[in-house]
Amino acid sequence: MSEQNKIDAQCYAKMIAGGAVNLKEHVQEINDLNVFPIPDGDTGENMLLTMLGGAKLQDSEESDLSAISRKISNEMLLSARGNSGVILSQFFDGITKGFYKVHDADVETLKSAFKLGVEQAYKSVMTPTEGTILTVIREATQVAIDKNPSTPLAFLDEFLREAKESLKRTPQLLPVLKEAGVVDSGGAGLVYIVEGMKMAMLGKEIGTAIVQREQTAEIDLDAFDENSVLTFGYCTEVLLRLQTCKVENIDTFSERVIVDYLGTIGDSMVVVKNGSVVKIHVHTMTPDKVLAFLQQYGEFLKVKIENMSLQHNNTIKEEKPKAEPPKERKKIGVVSVAQGEGVKQMLMDLGADYIVDGGQSMNPSAQDLMDAFDEVNADTVFVYPNNGNIVLTAKQAKELYGKSEIVVIESKNIGQGYASLSMLDPTMEVKALEAELTSAMEGVVTVEITRAVRDTTLNGVNIEKDSYISIVGKEILSSTESPIDTVVATLEKIGFGDYCACIVLCGADAREEDVGGLEAIIGSKFPNQEAYIVDGGQNVYNYILIVS
Repeated sequence: MSEQNKIDAQCYAKMIAGGAVNLKEHVQEINDLNVFPIPDGDTGENMLLTMLGGAKLQDSEESDLSAISRKISNEMLLSARGNSGVILSQFFDGITKGFYKVHDADVETLKSAFKLGVEQAYKSVMTPTEGTILTVIREATQVAIDKNPSTPLAFLDEFLREAKESLKRTPQLLPVLKEAGVVDSGGAGLVYIVEGMKMAMLGKEIGTAIVQREQTAEIDLDAFDENSVLTFGYCTEVLLRLQTCKVENIDTFSERVIVDYLGTIGDSMVVVKNGSVVKIHVHTMTPDKVLAFLQQYGEFLKVKIENMSLQHNNTIKEEKPKAEPPKERKKIGVVSVAQGEGVKQMLMDLGADYIVDGGQSMNPSAQDLMDAFDEVNADTVFVYPNNGNIVLTAKQAKELYGKSEIVVIESKNIGQGYASLSMLDPTMEVKALEAELTSAMEGVVTVEITRAVRDTTLNGVNIEKDSYISIVGKEILSSTESPIDTVVATLEKIGFGDYCACIVLCGADAREEDVGGLEAIIGSKFPNQEAYIVDGGQNVYNYILIVS
């Protein structure tokens, strides 16, 4: 295929799908680029699920690059999982802003768009770390611009060439990568994505059929006949272009006015504004009122209204039980992320209103968290990610959600979430409560114990495959052949004698013979401290110790 001078809407949609396809071919390779030798590498999976959000639009008939890129970006923002997935979605959202009001993009437009992508990716992280996907994006973009290529394809060539070199340098910028003998997994995923985008631009057959799509059964129109009663309402989706003749200032127009109105006639709302385009999703009994209200501010680019009674009766997926009538709106609610039935119950007992299933190796998306906010139905929702790789996703969900005040308590492990939730007082004023809940995380130590999946040396600790290792934050403290020995050695290292108590969450893979004597062993070693054994049921970690 000859080198084309511009990227149009169809080409861009195929490029995103091509990036997802090529990444999928290398997901396990990316997952294995894990600093810690533990079975939780999920960067590749998180990036793939983020890309698949945009890839499902690969067959769109949209002819305007600005419009299709915005649709793709919105889907990626909602699908984003994990730190790398969020950064990736923000990078493409920045690119989309560079395509604003652009029918198709030449190389100069592409340069500007990638530059905006870099800026937005960096802004998405409070304290950017070099030696990560951020570095690869920035260095590859700058070199590609400096080389002054004459076509979009030549730009991607230069970007790829430098991205690969930048990826090789990541261990020199981030010592933990050098010590582990790996390159940055997010940066490696980006390389595969852009390779796939280039292949799609060239028109190469890349097997887009492997991009998974949700399957639905053929709709049976007889499922809603002349005697049926509308129970579930209409799923109403609108793409609205704000008009200058109807809105005084499009840049300052707040989607809050839409959210407030839709809340009076529907639920399950998602309202996302970018530039002059607003994407609206709502479940309502009166879609005509939705359209009439929205037309005060603009005109429709796309409208889709589906009878949810048909969707409900014909879906081939197992549906969650239909929610009872809406709960009375609360002043304060709590959403927490957790994995393992015992862990979930522990957090519910402390006051969590809704648990999003997820954690290590299973990060929820921004959409998953937003769905949870809907379920809680509170003026202010406190969110506990309970995992360092979910914090950015929680913040992204906060920015996308418009129906409640969302407060992210940046808990990076279950121990921090437990300590903070134990101080929950719903009668307090929101700002004071936020400060109290954040402060409560400071005195707790969380230890995660699992089996090593490879030989390595980290933090001066020699680790053999299949040994048991303990991790506190980003440091490996101990490695032994026995999980119980690792528990005891770790408690000694952190100075458990200076603490009061330890909660031991036993994972799904914890051996019964070990669990049986664990409390007695800890008691004999530390007679002045309390130890409580809980059947947590979590995956990945045989034991999680919450020491306070």
